[in-house]
Amino acid sequence: MSTAQQPPSSEQQPPPQQAQYQSYPGASTGPGPGQGPIGQQRKPWKVVVFILITFGIYAAWWAYRNHEDIKRHTGEGVGGVLGLVIYLLAGIVTLFLLPIEIRNMYERDGRESPVSAKTAAWILLFGIPWYVKVQRALNEYWATKGAPAPE
Repeated sequence: MSTAQQPPSSEQQPPPQQAQYQSYPGASTGPGPGQGPIGQQRKPWKVVVFILITFGIYAAWWAYRNHEDIKRHTGEGVGGVLGLVIYLLAGIVTLFLLPIEIRNMYERDGRESPVSAKTAAWILLFGIPWYVKVQRALNEYWATKGAPAPE
């Protein structure tokens, strides 16, 4: 008599475990990064105007929102709350961090990014155009994923 156990028949095998993905409102549940909800496009000139008329307060919200959109879409990055804290405590880090997160999104998508850590020089050299350059890069990416044009 053999003591080796026989594998259970196919009728007795439990169903295979399905992969668990973090769910966000409106997220697709496909495998891999870039499957979460799509971020919102924003008109770059509106971003600049709102930053100016709110004396920079809108910039903090903008940093929060974009970090959060990237985190929800890719499952990677610092996310909105930490992005906001970084912006408020060490704003210069955001100048590098946000373009790096955008570049990572583009590269995961197999495309060359229009922004990188070097984009931080834009705000140091030109000021406000950094926001325009970064927002345009985000808009271009979100548009390829089906986000509606900014209102």
